[in-house]
Amino acid sequence: MFRLLWNLSIRVRLFLRTYMPTNVLLAALRTRRGLKWGVPAMLIAVPYLLGAWLLTVWIADGGPGWLNLLVLLFIWNALKFLVNGPITLILLIRARVAERRDRRLAERESAAYTISADAPLLTSSRA
Repeated sequence: MFRLLWNLSIRVRLFLRTYMPTNVLLAALRTRRGLKWGVPAMLIAVPYLLGAWLLTVWIADGGPGWLNLLVLLFIWNALKFLVNGPITLILLIRARVAERRDRRLAERESAAYTISADAPLLTSSRA
């Protein structure tokens, strides 16, 4: 029974990560090319929070109670984007530091192998 629940949870997680739009967008933001868009993508939380507020107003005015599930979904998606912004900023800083370190290491290695014009040539001392 435990194995069945475990496998089911794995399948549900895979489905959600693969096909749900916010999860696809968050996965794209965590790539190296997408890291620079992490902080501006935090603004996507604003429409979600606005939608949650509008739904709560509708529910308070006598709307159906099942809309509370949509309110929770909107708030959850807004929180995902709000939390993802600082995380992508940290990941971007780490990536740029690593790239700078690799670039400097490559420059040092290439500078070590260049031969200047005034450097003595190593030749055989046998005449």
